[in-house]
Order: sequence, then structure tokens, then C-alpha cells
Amino acid sequence: MSELPRYEVYALRYATNPNQIAAHNFIDGDDHDRLMPLDYFIWVIRGHGREFIIDTGFDAQAATMRGRKLLATPSALLAHIGIDAEKVHDVIITHLHYDHAGNRDLFPRAHFHLQDREMSYATGRCMCHHALRSGFDGRDVAAMVGRVFEGRVIFHDGADELAPGIFLHHMGGHTNGLQVVRVWTRRGWMVLASDASHFYANMEQGRSFPIVYNLGDTYEGHRRCYALADRPENVIPGHDPLVMARYPAAAAGLEGSIVRLDADPL
Repeated sequence: MSELPRYEVYALRYATNPNQIAAHNFIDGDDHDRLMPLDYFIWVIRGHGREFIIDTGFDAQAATMRGRKLLATPSALLAHIGIDAEKVHDVIITHLHYDHAGNRDLFPRAHFHLQDREMSYATGRCMCHHALRSGFDGRDVAAMVGRVFEGRVIFHDGADELAPGIFLHHMGGHTNGLQVVRVWTRRGWMVLASDASHFYANMEQGRSFPIVYNLGDTYEGHRRCYALADRPENVIPGHDPLVMARYPAAAAGLEGSIVRLDADPL
């Protein structure tokens, strides 16, 4: 295990929904009358001459349409850690929801890594149902189909190795083709769970986020994420503001915007 390359891992917070209430974050609601804000991230894995961007976020138009507060563009945040979006070669899309697969003109040279089942789900009969399609933007899905015909989408079926120490794992649950990323770091195996668990509380309490395709797969996904990580705290949820509080800023001045997930927690 010590022979694997160790990677730097970053969480970049680009937007927030400060008015989200706790009852909207759990499938069984929540008895506490309190705000439980929901943040939006993209992630970066970097090291040994390679960079992998995980998800692409959404743009200002989507923020207005969905009532979200855009804090910074993903490209601007990436520039803070020395990454030029126009030169990125590899982008992992955990799933095709609007907040993970937007910014359609970003990463013009990249290849996009996607699960077979996610493309099938986002273009198939399930999208005839409003409750299942509401998290998608058809323009984002159409853009991904266009990239297929440009030869820029790499499909994966289940577990796959992208590079030594970086693996994709199909989880399903939230969407049919949701995938998580397992990466080797100085703190051991880390799992970037994306929306396999929106908040730490979803997986810690066994209470799913209410937007779900398959509830059984969601709960099994919580267990699998923990099994893939070396310790529970190495599973990073997809939308929890606590991520910004638990890890140090990537550099001075980036507090609340970019944190180092491979660093020791605060």
C-alpha cells in the first residue's frame, strides 16, 4: 500500500443555499425548526503529474433559476490553486444533476468519466417522471450526449481504476448511475462521496436525503462508502458546510472557499 502515490485532495465551495431547512434534508423530515444550509462543491485530485476535476458545478443562470447563491465560478476557484480549466484533461462526473454537471462550456479539452447507467438513466424513461427529472437540466444532459459524439466521454461500468490510487465505484441510490471516487492520500483511503450522502448526518444517522432513485441502494451506499475508506471521517459528503469547518484552507485568504481534504482535520 505504501507504494501507491499519495494525492492532494481539495474541496472547492462555489455556491450555497443558506435558507435550506433541516426538514428538507432528510427523507423522514426533521422535527427541529432550524436552518440547515446546503453548500455546493467541486473537488480536485492532484499529484504525480495529473489532475482530476470532480464535477463541474452550475452557472449564474442556473443559480437564478434554482434560487441558489453563487459565490464564485468554478474556473475562478480552480485558478486559485493553479489550475487552468481550459487545460484540464480529465473530469469525473459523479452524476448528471444540474449542480454537478453544469457549466457546459467549461473544460473544453477534457474527457469526461461517467457511468453507463447514469447516461441511460438521464436519457431514458425515468425522465418522464417529474420527481426523478427535477434534479436534471436537459441542456446539461444534451451537452454530455454531444461530447459522446465528439469522442470525449469515457464510460465506466461499476468499479474502475483511473490511475494508481484513484478508483471509481458505482453506488446508485440518489441517481441510478451515481459514482463515488476513492483516492489514496497521506491520511489513507478517502472517499469523495458526492451525493451518496449530502450531509455527514445522512450517513451517520441512516436517514437518506429525500431526492432518491432507489432507497435501498442509498443505504447500502452509505455502508459501502465507509467500507472503502480507512476511517469514517475519510468519507466526505457532497453538500455539508461542515466540510469547510473541519479542514484547513488550501492557502491564506481561501478560508470558506477551498480546503485541503488530505490535511489533518482541524
